[in-house]
Amino acid sequence: MKEQWYFIDSGACSPAYNMALDEALLDWHSKGEIPPVVRFYEWNPATLSVGYFQKVEKEINLDAVREHGYGLVRRPTGGRAVLHDKELTYSVIVSEEHPKMPQSVTEAYRVISEGILGGFRNLGLEAYFAVPKTEEEKAGLKNPRSAVCFDAPSWYELVVEGRKVAGSAQTRQKGVILQHGSILLDIDEDKLFDCFKFANDRVRERMQKAFGKKAVAINDLRDERVTIEESKKAFKTGFEQGLDVEFIPLVLSEEQNQYIDEIIEKRYANDEWTFRR
Repeated sequence: MKEQWYFIDSGACSPAYNMALDEALLDWHSKGEIPPVVRFYEWNPATLSVGYFQKVEKEINLDAVREHGYGLVRRPTGGRAVLHDKELTYSVIVSEEHPKMPQSVTEAYRVISEGILGGFRNLGLEAYFAVPKTEEEKAGLKNPRSAVCFDAPSWYELVVEGRKVAGSAQTRQKGVILQHGSILLDIDEDKLFDCFKFANDRVRERMQKAFGKKAVAINDLRDERVTIEESKKAFKTGFEQGLDVEFIPLVLSEEQNQYIDEIIEKRYANDEWTFRR
């Protein structure tokens, strides 16, 4: 018998709801109320999510975020800012004590990301894990110079033809691992770079050019365009195979939805949380 995990596709939700549901799933799993869970979601409106430790005022061009009509939310996970637009977002919630989960963050990352790797392969793309080889690359991981998430592959980040195709972040709270990340279907580099502050136009131009060499979206790699539905199917199967589990659908109760609303109010829809650094 395969181990059964919950699966939920929550569709396109508000930025605050997206982060609150991830946090709620972590809480419920930590209390043993639900098994491990894989979730798929999208964003309405398209949203810039900033890492837990990022300084919004310093790094983000809030006027541009507003002009483009984007949402803004602070994630419970670290890492750099991500523009969630034409993408499939996933999250995995699983106990640190789970027999499949290695103790080391990097190794756990690799195990969870097997599901994403499977998804890319199901779409006919030869994805592989990036492992930094040189000392310089390793140093770059500790001290990222850019505020843009997709700027550099980190340990076990997924890469196709040398360019990053998925970006993920992880946090561990209450004995539970929460890893969530973006699988890019399409990318608008101009809009993405509008969202950040740069010393001057030259710096922006240089970084944007470098970015194009480091990151790529699925639909830039395939002759036939992939729809969001096709990608969901490919990655759902990828996760089931990669984690060697069977999914059962999670349907949220009235009580669970109330709990999510409480978290939204307390944190993710609260400016104090969003701008606190």
